[in-house]
Amino acid sequence: MRSTLRALPFLWGALVSAGLFAAVYLIFVRSYIGQVIDERAFAGADAWKGAVIDFAQSFLDALPVASVVIGAIVAVIIVLVRRNWLVFAIAVGAAIGANVSTQLLKYTILSRPEKGVDVGLANSLPSGHTAVAASAALVVFLLASPRFRPLAAVIGSVFAIAAGASTLVEQWHRPSDVVAGMLVVAFWGCLAGIVLSWLRLPGAEPPVRSKLWPLVWIGAVCGIGSVVALLVTYFSAQTGTEHLFIAYAGGVAAIVATGFVLAAAGNRLYRRLA
Repeated sequence: MRSTLRALPFLWGALVSAGLFAAVYLIFVRSYIGQVIDERAFAGADAWKGAVIDFAQSFLDALPVASVVIGAIVAVIIVLVRRNWLVFAIAVGAAIGANVSTQLLKYTILSRPEKGVDVGLANSLPSGHTAVAASAALVVFLLASPRFRPLAAVIGSVFAIAAGASTLVEQWHRPSDVVAGMLVVAFWGCLAGIVLSWLRLPGAEPPVRSKLWPLVWIGAVCGIGSVVALLVTYFSAQTGTEHLFIAYAGGVAAIVATGFVLAAAGNRLYRRLA
């Protein structure tokens, strides 16, 4: 009974993540106006990338090594210290599941209908690069001790946000692709939490009290900004005008909001698990 109660928040988290993923896909991939808004942010990134393009290119070039090699080294060090091999297996399984499902969703299950916005382009949602970065951060977060888990959540979210925003600047992905990639990893992180809850591993006593309110507030401000930018982009599309910078800024704000809110929520969900 106690295991069921501990697993219930993770179940709700998985359902919310899946629901938000479906909403992002239906709005920004399946609808005409959603494609227009996403494409304006994509075009705005190209027009306003400036000197950021150099950082984005260097970051993405180093991303595979930073995610896999450095993430693996940090994970192994934590496992050797804490000897939580079972958690390691579950965390790695969640990361593999997130990346495999990302590729299946993008190339096999989901499709992008032609609405006259970007004729001939295939579906690119969810972002694989974002999923790689976020899943590496997830592994370290799950393995970290309750004391250091909030720090792992902050660093991991910044890393995933930087990876996702870089793919937008480099013109590899649209904002919705990045947000969807983060939600896929969040879903698998919740599944890992369900498994860990049912295994009756020792809980964190007392529970972690750090709620990462700064991330929540930053995420909330960025979320409001992204909604305002989305509305401006929507109405400008209706009148035939363009506000590419606003669309671009709104896309980046949505990525930041998603990364920080998911980090704070994940830290909250795992506060009782050791």
